[in-house]
Amino acid sequence: MSQGLEGTGLLLRFALRRDRVLAPAWVLALSGMVLVSAAATGPLYGSEAERVAAAEALNASPAVVALYGPILDTSSLGELSMTKMTVLYAVFVAFMGVVLVRRHTRVEEETGRAEMVGATAVGVHAPTAAALAEAALASLVVGLLAAAGNIVAGLPVAGSVLFGASWTGIGLVGAAIALVAAQVSSSARTVGFLASTAIGALYLLRAVGDTSVSWLSWLTPFGWGTRLSAWSEPRVWLLVGYPLLAVGLTGVALALRRRRDLGAGVLPDRPGPAEGSPRLRDVAALVWREQSAALTGWTIGIAVIGILMGSIIPSIGSMLGTGEAREVIEAMGGVGALQDVLVSALASVIAVVITCYGISAVTRAAGDERDGRTETLLATATSRRGLLVAVAGSALVGATWLLLVSGAATAVGRGEGFDPVGAALVQAPAVWLVLALGLLLLSLRSRWAVAGWALVAACVTLGQVGESLDLPGWLVGLSPYHHVSRYPAEAVAWRPELVLTLLALAALAASWTRYRGRDIG
Repeated sequence: MSQGLEGTGLLLRFALRRDRVLAPAWVLALSGMVLVSAAATGPLYGSEAERVAAAEALNASPAVVALYGPILDTSSLGELSMTKMTVLYAVFVAFMGVVLVRRHTRVEEETGRAEMVGATAVGVHAPTAAALAEAALASLVVGLLAAAGNIVAGLPVAGSVLFGASWTGIGLVGAAIALVAAQVSSSARTVGFLASTAIGALYLLRAVGDTSVSWLSWLTPFGWGTRLSAWSEPRVWLLVGYPLLAVGLTGVALALRRRRDLGAGVLPDRPGPAEGSPRLRDVAALVWREQSAALTGWTIGIAVIGILMGSIIPSIGSMLGTGEAREVIEAMGGVGALQDVLVSALASVIAVVITCYGISAVTRAAGDERDGRTETLLATATSRRGLLVAVAGSALVGATWLLLVSGAATAVGRGEGFDPVGAALVQAPAVWLVLALGLLLLSLRSRWAVAGWALVAACVTLGQVGESLDLPGWLVGLSPYHHVSRYPAEAVAWRPELVLTLLALAALAASWTRYRGRDIG
């Protein structure tokens, strides 16, 4: 094995350079959410009794437990502060590992670059080792920053370090899952689907274990984060499970790799039809066909999240119904007003997640251009105008559809009224503007499209958590999400919605002007 690792360091440096925007965006966004959650939770409760009452109310809701996991020590401020981070946000840490490994393994093989690299003085295992090393490094950094954020926010040092270690571990597991998936299929898209399915299955197994058959939670790494009990009477030995599982999956991946040819997968590709469908002669139909699998998966995922989130809303009053929290509820206008605030807050968070779908559609178009597929397409009767309209439509229309799905699903979960639908749709102009700016980056230069992820991270930091960080008002106002009406807690302010829409149209017009005149590739 060691004889096949020549050039690993060089490939690692190259991977880090390629991901100098993508990886820091993931790391800073995740660790920033930890800091904000840790800093914001403590002031909500004036005494330990109030924290215990809130934790018991959370545990009493099966929907909350299924989504976030149980709070084992109801008196622990750290465990209460990290309720969402321990399980739900750990999923995003796992996906960070998936994105990095897939990008530097299967995507490289699919585009032919891996074969070119392999023709140089590089060991046969070097690309795989470099991809795993980068994912491990990113997982380590996000774990360290998460621990530091908790410590800065005043949580216990020991619990903070153990929590950070669990995040590092789940990142390693996510990377190993992606490595196995990269051996099974020869398609980068299928690799993403397989890895997402595996992570979803592990998360669902944990949800079932936490709400009914408790021993199932011990079988999934997403259950280990809760069972670790990082903040009181910790089971430190559970941390060993993460690297052991990652190493085991890596061993499986390497064994599968020896059974396949470069560029192929263990599962053979199915031959397509001899002639393509007449419907695919139109570039818009082709782009939508490429995005159909992703949009279907996102639709299902957003619907599930919306139903779970909506089912939590009716019980929010009992979760915060003690002491100072009760006074705040009464000052806001009662439990109904608090539910409206929560509907608005949930809609804003889901809107950010949906923006990621649109950015992924834009970056996919950038990848097609870098790999030469766009040039081949434009050599036919396809115009640049038609191509850009198709890409913009897949991003903007797809994101709008997901916003509608999220609102409808939240309304179903809540079981009362259609306010969640309106709360989701008022987010659309902000989402459109961010995606239009992503398209503008694509129109300037295909390689700049990846900066769309940094744009999303910056908007989240400014719009979602900027006020909590006491950032200047003008700086917070740079985020489109900051100007969205907080419906149904407040009446819709149509002027900001119109301004955001006009800015999105202006960015789209600038994109069209630039894309029409620049060189492809």
